[in-house]
Formats: sequence, C-alpha cells, structure tokens
Amino acid sequence: MKNKTIYTILFIICVVGFWVFENFYTPATYSDPNGNEDITIAESEFLPSSTTGDVVHHEHFMLSYSEPHEQAEWVAYKLEKDHLTQDDRKRPYFIEDPKVKTKSADWRNYKGSGYDRGHLCPAGDRRFSKYAYNETFYTSNISPQDRDFNAGVWNRLEQQVRYWCKKYGDLMIVTGGVLKNGLEEIGEEDVDVPNTFYKLVFRKNGNSVDVLAFLIPNKESQAPLNSFLVTVDEVEEQTGINFFKNQTESWQKKVEETVDASGWKF
Repeated sequence: MKNKTIYTILFIICVVGFWVFENFYTPATYSDPNGNEDITIAESEFLPSSTTGDVVHHEHFMLSYSEPHEQAEWVAYKLEKDHLTQDDRKRPYFIEDPKVKTKSADWRNYKGSGYDRGHLCPAGDRRFSKYAYNETFYTSNISPQDRDFNAGVWNRLEQQVRYWCKKYGDLMIVTGGVLKNGLEEIGEEDVDVPNTFYKLVFRKNGNSVDVLAFLIPNKESQAPLNSFLVTVDEVEEQTGINFFKNQTESWQKKVEETVDASGWKF
C-alpha cells in the first residue's frame, strides 16, 4: 500500500512537471548574446512600410509584426552567395520572439491544427551561422501553411531563389502571408491562416531594381512558378503594404506596374 502511494505521488509529480515544461519552459534567446556575430543588414532604401508600427530588427532578418493576426505581415532579408552553405545545423525549438512588443504567438497554437509552422525567412537560407539559423525559429518568422504547399510549391520557390542568388549575386527578399479580416484561425491565440502567400525577390540594377513578385494560394500546385507572377502593385493592393516606400513615385511607377521576368532564368 505504501509503495502504491509513492508511485501515485511520483506519477502526479511527473504529469505536473511535464505540463509545466510544455506550457512555461522557454529556451534562451537565439540571437548572439555577445554581439560578436556579423550582421546581415537589409538595405533600408528597399524596405517596405509597416502597417502596424511594430518593426523588429534581428541580426539576420527584419519583420513587421501584426498582433491582430499573430504573425509577421512581412519578413525582409538579404541573401548573399556566401550564405548558401550546407552546414549541418541542429534544429532548435520554436520560441517566442523576445523583441516583439506584444509577444509573438506560441508555437503550441499550431499543434493539432493540420498546418505546418511555415518559415518565412527559410532556415535553409541561414545555415552559414548557428545564430542565423536559430533566429529563423522565432515564432514571429512562421505562418500557418498547408503541409503540401510548404513541402511543395513554396519549397520549389525557395530553392529557385537560392539558384538565382548563386547565378546573379546578392538578392533582397520580402515575404509573408496576405493578412486580412475573416481568415480561418487556429490555436488559443487565434493565429490567422493566410489564403495566399507572397514573395518579392529583387536585385539591384543601376539606380533601379529587377524585381519579381509572386502571389501563391496556400495549397499545393504543380503549376510552373512563373505562372504565379504578378505586379508589385497587385501585391500592394492585396496586402496594403507599400513595398518601396523610400523610392520616388516615378521610380515606383516604373518598377511596380509591370511584370518583367526577362532577366531571370526559371
């Protein structure tokens, strides 16, 4: 009888301990605590507007967080050739972003939802450094993605971007889900599920840029990537974001009104 009581108490302690770990344990911040990391700076003249005012600067990407949707409205980062390594990195936990003022959504919102925790800045683009890789596992850098979409057409686009970087050199990428009212929500914090994701990829060309803009529904598709090309104007209309806010109106008109993939090999 005494042993049975001890085992019961130990079992209760284990259950309570597991519950506390699951709900309250958060590993240490993923950014370099000593400030020794070389920082990858997104070029300010090509940064988008923030509709929320909650802009977060990490060492290897930036984002604008939307508290009503519990995810970033955009993530912006620079991709350089020397970033494209095959370094083997241990996959860390997803943790809340300590720099988001309103606290980014807990990863547990995604459990049992049927949706992937889809990276916006891909972990595969940040293998060159432990800190750069780990930063992509802040929950501010994820969005609910259909599993086949995440592993399929979205992954194909990420690989295509790496190909372009190897071929053409440094790129800037701005990406996110199209956030609006009335979307499906998951988890206790009501994380919105975008129906569509966008990605802008551009490179400098003198005083202008060569830019490609994609709008892709959040479901798998075998269609060629170039079939999802749209104008920057269309992405701005869908998202309410001004993607080249620091450029003149004449510059924006020239770049944003047309689709020109002639300088990009698919």
